[in-house]
Amino acid sequence: MNAPQFTTLGCRLNAYETEAMKELSKKAGLRDAVIINTCAVTAEAVRKARQEIRKLRRENPQARLIVTGCAAQTEPETFSSMDEVDAVIGNSEKMKPETWIGMAADFIGDTEAVQVDDIMSVTETAGHLIDGFGTRSRAYVQVQNGCDHRCTFCIIPYGRGNSRSVPAGVVVDQIKRLVDKGFNEVVLTGVDLTSWGADLPAQPKLGDLVMRILKLIPDLRRLRISSIDSIEVDENLMQAIATEPRLMPHLHLSLQHGDDLILKRMKRRHLRDDAIRFVEEARMLRPDMTFGADIIAGFPTETDAHFENSMKLVQDCDLTWLHVFPYSRREGTPAARIPQQINGKIIRERAGRLREAGEEQVQRHLAAQIGRKHDILMESPTMGRTEQFAEVAFSTPQTEGEIVSASISGRTDTQLVV
Repeated sequence: MNAPQFTTLGCRLNAYETEAMKELSKKAGLRDAVIINTCAVTAEAVRKARQEIRKLRRENPQARLIVTGCAAQTEPETFSSMDEVDAVIGNSEKMKPETWIGMAADFIGDTEAVQVDDIMSVTETAGHLIDGFGTRSRAYVQVQNGCDHRCTFCIIPYGRGNSRSVPAGVVVDQIKRLVDKGFNEVVLTGVDLTSWGADLPAQPKLGDLVMRILKLIPDLRRLRISSIDSIEVDENLMQAIATEPRLMPHLHLSLQHGDDLILKRMKRRHLRDDAIRFVEEARMLRPDMTFGADIIAGFPTETDAHFENSMKLVQDCDLTWLHVFPYSRREGTPAARIPQQINGKIIRERAGRLREAGEEQVQRHLAAQIGRKHDILMESPTMGRTEQFAEVAFSTPQTEGEIVSASISGRTDTQLVV
């Protein structure tokens, strides 16, 4: 083993940052190391990180093993105490060239084994320039990091720090660079994307950034937005939804629940009717808009009636792509101190019902596409995605990265078929 080996757990932002770390470690000359980029969103995610570390150590007994990411940031002592681990690096430190130069120069000698500073003291997010990751068709651009909100179930602000934005000019320059390299689609990503701009001069909004990108980069074929908080959507973003066909008609919403009392106990900033009102307005402006959503099952104090309101929200908002999270108690969060924790079996049953509802919604969406024509971005020679992010299978190979117009002739349980 010579070049570093990377393992990524968790979100797309983590995957993006892994690509940046690859470049940083390569420039530093780091060799014979295994780096695991961890997730802390649930207690189960931390358990999986520890499990993966043990597996990586067994597979690479001579390598130097470095742990970073959100779990490393929130629980450095958990990982530094593991015999398998040589070093622990925080979320801010992992994006600094000097960290990797130090690791490469003298891993055990002068370099501290634990480099995790106060993430709340970080005031800016660098616009890390990478060539994209995943397929050659789609690139992800980090425009924001951290979160100023304190939802009672969430540990992520303590792993990511407060909200920081990448300036619009830096974002535009990076996307131009990616378009010049042949990417037809760019996805804007962040921890709390709709808070973008609040820490910048003049406090621009996400919609301002979207409109600026589309205006200044006419050769960008498709722009996609990752998860957003619907209550924070601004007028310019709604204007872009209404008037910009290059902005993809697919939004993933951070809803979390369908009951007002539970939403208040979660310390969310919206109520049930706010979510319904937003999707109705967005669909009036863009009839082909589809929505995904994050929903938590089994939050403390959740009764059967509260849960049924989440089930109803799937229909009331006509959600298609669900990310269902069984509630996971995270030490250090206010929700962990609520006495009325829900039995694990009940949580799993409720999460299962939500997933079944989500699968039914996917089936409805796929069935409705038969006979329709779509512009499909090819992720591989035989698989692409529609504007609404549905997978499409091709029997005849296409060029990866190209956008192909085709009519949908059928479907399977999970894909459309040309």
